[in-house]
Amino acid sequence: MNVRSISAVTLAVADMARSVDFYQNNIGMELLYGGASASFTSFKVGDGYLNLTLDTQRTWAWWGRLIFHVDDVDALHQRLVQAGLNPSTEPTDASWGERFFHINDPDSHELSFAKPL
Repeated sequence: MNVRSISAVTLAVADMARSVDFYQNNIGMELLYGGASASFTSFKVGDGYLNLTLDTQRTWAWWGRLIFHVDDVDALHQRLVQAGLNPSTEPTDASWGERFFHINDPDSHELSFAKPL
């Protein structure tokens, strides 16, 4: 038995409407299930899923980073800045062979958007 892939990642969020707006309208993910008024929402990401589950009782500390591969790192960075968002880094070419930038989602989950060089 071998692990072949990750099917889904689920993030807890405090405000579903705010998070759906961020992932759907700013990042550009395809909404599959749920939505702004739901307690559980799924977005299609390549062959997998990003799920959001509503949890208004907790706050989160840094837990790690979720990395997405995208077609154009610079175009996504520019689109997010033009939408009034503040990525925590500029697009950078890394020594490990990716161009990437980081941004926090509305619940401070750290996201990285990257493309292999």
